[in-house]
Amino acid sequence: MKFESDTFGKLYADEYDKLHNPGTTTASVNLIAELAGSSRLLELAIGTGRMALPLVEKGFELEGVEGSPDMVDKMRAKPGGADIPVLIADMADFEIGRSFEFAFLVFNTLFNLTSQAAQVQCFQSVARHLEPGGRFLVETFVPDLTRFDEYQALRTKHIGAGSVWLEAVEHDPVEQVFNFQRVRITDSGVRLAPLVMRYAWPQEIDLMAELAGLQLEARWGGWAREPFTADSKMHVSLYRKTED
Repeated sequence: MKFESDTFGKLYADEYDKLHNPGTTTASVNLIAELAGSSRLLELAIGTGRMALPLVEKGFELEGVEGSPDMVDKMRAKPGGADIPVLIADMADFEIGRSFEFAFLVFNTLFNLTSQAAQVQCFQSVARHLEPGGRFLVETFVPDLTRFDEYQALRTKHIGAGSVWLEAVEHDPVEQVFNFQRVRITDSGVRLAPLVMRYAWPQEIDLMAELAGLQLEARWGGWAREPFTADSKMHVSLYRKTED
């Protein structure tokens, strides 16, 4: 299956809030609010408003970019969601027509761009929309390849009295791509939910940023500013646009 900018929403919008809560929303909103200060915010992949709505409640002026109208419809149905400006566009290549002081892309969503070229282009698009000295925060997992045997992995996500959820994944180490198939077997039938992710190591992401004129300012191993170490499972990285 080929993933376009709106594919994720078509597959996941109906149950996104229920099934994709990372449990870090409060911590991530608080850190972004602290780092951004009084900045005008741009959120890439604004989705159903998990991050945007609480940031707006804190008084921030915020706009979003989102490839999926289905995801935005979910946000629009929530209190305050209809008031947030959103551009429906591919986050790899977009034009809003104004600049921002702070941008962010969280919850591994950079990896939803399924090629290195698209990820590089995303950084360039963000840099184009940042004011000199503006900052871009990115959160992703750190790839763990130890879980794969012959480039494949299978794990149980949930077991209930009338259901079982499985996740199968194939690893393409040449393209750095994970091809997922999430299988939900319930009393009412079987549902398949595919996903393609192109992972990148933190150092590769730093190079993408550098090519766009952004320099790494800080990196943490979590939203509580934990040190980033060899054992970190994720990273929160903050980049600053060079002031020419």
